[in-house]
Amino acid sequence: MGSDEAYNFVFKVVLIGESGVGKSNLLSRFTKNEFNHDSRTTIGVEFSTRTVQLNGLTIKAQIWDTAGLERYRAITSAYYRGAVGALLVYDISKHLTYESVERWLKELYDHADPHIIVMLVGNKTDLSAVRSVPTADAKDFAENNDLLFMETSALESVNVEAAFNTVLTEIHKKVSSKEVTRGSINAVTLSQPKAPAEDAQEEKQACCKNL
Repeated sequence: MGSDEAYNFVFKVVLIGESGVGKSNLLSRFTKNEFNHDSRTTIGVEFSTRTVQLNGLTIKAQIWDTAGLERYRAITSAYYRGAVGALLVYDISKHLTYESVERWLKELYDHADPHIIVMLVGNKTDLSAVRSVPTADAKDFAENNDLLFMETSALESVNVEAAFNTVLTEIHKKVSSKEVTRGSINAVTLSQPKAPAEDAQEEKQACCKNL
């Protein structure tokens, strides 16, 4: 049995937001249950995978991290290609990172699938003593923009599982929905025709695969 038969779907989820908000640690906490206190910015896109069981289905989550590129505004459309979910992360203790959320959301919608599931994530709740972004403000913004919302702490492993699993569950609902028509996330599968040079890369990046 090939490894591809071990799961029902592959969902690509991207992490976006300003540098230093904890995206890499959210990734490592979810995929490896690790937290790196000495996290250094690396340049280049990184991704990790984790297979989860949700509603009786085996879903392989492929989580992509900008890995420092956001500092240089160097993120390209290739990063977003095939993504069916996104976590838009800010630091609850740094208001500037929250102020840039609207710009990140615009960039996401400019490049990603219009049906993408987006969760606004207020990370670093362990720093609540120096909180500068009120939960109510972020929650209102999320509701007004049809986003999911959750506050997390990658350091203390609070709500990290819940955030990713909620996004994956909502992606599956949308992929399964008959309301989602061709040209949307439902149509992005490994079986789509590709240019030969793109085969290997696109196979890695495919958003969802119904086996």
